[in-house]
Amino acid sequence: MRFIQLLLIAILLQSCTAQDKKINGVSFVAHRDSITQQNIDPLLNVNANYAAIMPFGVIKDLAHPEVSYGAERQWFGETKIGGKQYVNALKKDNIKIMLKPQLWVWHGEFTGFITMKTEADWKILEETYTKYILDFAQVAQDTKAEIFCIGTELENFVEERPDYWISLITKVRAIYKGKLTYAANWNEFEKTPFWDQLDYIGVDAYFPVSDSKTPTVEECLKGWVLHKTTLRSFSEKFNKPILFTEFGYRSIDYAAKAPWTVDRIEEKVNLEAQVNTTKALFEAFWKEDWFAGGFVWKWFINHDKVGGVDNNRFTPQNKPAETLIKEHYKVN
Repeated sequence: MRFIQLLLIAILLQSCTAQDKKINGVSFVAHRDSITQQNIDPLLNVNANYAAIMPFGVIKDLAHPEVSYGAERQWFGETKIGGKQYVNALKKDNIKIMLKPQLWVWHGEFTGFITMKTEADWKILEETYTKYILDFAQVAQDTKAEIFCIGTELENFVEERPDYWISLITKVRAIYKGKLTYAANWNEFEKTPFWDQLDYIGVDAYFPVSDSKTPTVEECLKGWVLHKTTLRSFSEKFNKPILFTEFGYRSIDYAAKAPWTVDRIEEKVNLEAQVNTTKALFEAFWKEDWFAGGFVWKWFINHDKVGGVDNNRFTPQNKPAETLIKEHYKVN
């Protein structure tokens, strides 16, 4: 009897530990090829326990109503078959999944500005986006993905057509039985009207927290105070955990001033800025019980060929920030 009691206590403690584990994720960029163990081992090495799989749908311009996806010319990882292959391969190594289909507008236009000019065009956008999302909701269900994200940074679309999104959530839940979120931009989430219908408040966390060329951890922590207060209050208001559906910084000067910057500027590489900003974000959020975790932006499958100390883009791969993430994810 004593042995059984101790065994039950051990199981309970193990269960609590598992529940307390944060989502230590990476945004796993789709590729033209399938993935193998060689592509997965670097995720295990950095102690990631989640990966966001991102099959893109394409829109020709900000006023074009038709979402296209799954074309022959699209990369394998962006198709339904490829998405399933990625998810199943990662799950074999006990990496959990957020399936995050998202739109890409030609020439890199910001998706938050998508706006139709006529009611007829809005209807086409809604019909084609619904098909796109429900197809991948089925992929999420088939592969038992733990989280499904219904959209990413679609501020105007959400603001102009709120009833559509409520209806879409109902349709997704009829197919997919896991947890749902939406990836709102850092300056969008307070206006998003359907958090009460989802399981996580998803935020792409590109908040400005310092104007310094090489921000210190202390400066960034001060810069987080107001944003963190807002996020905590928002979590309490809806009784939902905050999930950083994307977070990260470029290895560049002024990395925390406008972290959303994606321009191909050839500024000086600043590895210290990337480390300090990332460390401050970890220190600010990862110990909070209302915070679920997040997904580093971004992680490429061919680890040995990307990033590096001469790279000023977002990826932490083969930079000091990768070591920081590895150490942090190991203990949180």
